[in-house]
Amino acid sequence: MMPLPRLNRQRAATGSPVRAQRGLSLLIALILLAAITFLSVSAFNAGTTNLRVVGNTEVRLEAQSAAQAAIDRTISNMLFVTDPAAVAAAPIDVDIDGDGAIDYQPVLQPPPACTRVVPIRMTELDPNLVADLACMGSGVARTAGIDSADAVSEVGRSLCANSEWLLRAQTNDARTGVQVAVNQGVGVRILETDSENFCN
Repeated sequence: MMPLPRLNRQRAATGSPVRAQRGLSLLIALILLAAITFLSVSAFNAGTTNLRVVGNTEVRLEAQSAAQAAIDRTISNMLFVTDPAAVAAAPIDVDIDGDGAIDYQPVLQPPPACTRVVPIRMTELDPNLVADLACMGSGVARTAGIDSADAVSEVGRSLCANSEWLLRAQTNDARTGVQVAVNQGVGVRILETDSENFCN
């Protein structure tokens, strides 16, 4: 009798052909390949989502910075306390990245509003300070010849008053769809005559 070939001996020992074992290996390889593909797609989607979140946060912070810059420019304008509506109506162009192109155009809406004014008394001023010298005036000259309760209360008042303002800047960008509003209160020393025109 002839000896069995090696292939037949293996089949006789295990009871299954070698081809069946190769098919099982292919199936396992396909399952692993599918799992790796799924993990790769999930990682790509997670990275894309994180990139969008970071991009949206960056755009929102830029718009917020533009609104804050609009408020800063407004209160730095010398005409702010004498004609706040005109200052607020002027267009405010903001270049965030410094490339010379306008990135945002925030608006002050509603216009700045003076919410409170407190007269400064002469006793609160320091004659050694240059800023206080402009506020010093004669209480006697302002009330000379007037004998009333209002005149008595005006004695000792300076020419200046501390005013409190509420400003709201809004940035709406059609390109990115971002909408941001920044509210800020600010205290400004103004002439009391200006406070009568713009403050409640």
